[in-house]
Amino acid sequence: MKRLTIQLTMAVLLTMSGIVLLFCGFWIDPRGEVDNSVLVAFGEISTFAGALFGVDYSYKLKIKN
Repeated sequence: MKRLTIQLTMAVLLTMSGIVLLFCGFWIDPRGEVDNSVLVAFGEISTFAGALFGVDYSYKLKIKN
């Protein structure tokens, strides 16, 4: 159960850092313009966090059933 908690914590932290990167694109000059690298970084982090959630849970559900 501890491993699951660590994975969930990492997924949440990665997603939150992706959101922070996205909003930094609005706060750093020029304001309101989101650079492509910020969007790509957010997409990669969100994808990785989603993979942690989805793949791990699906395998754990198959093992329990």
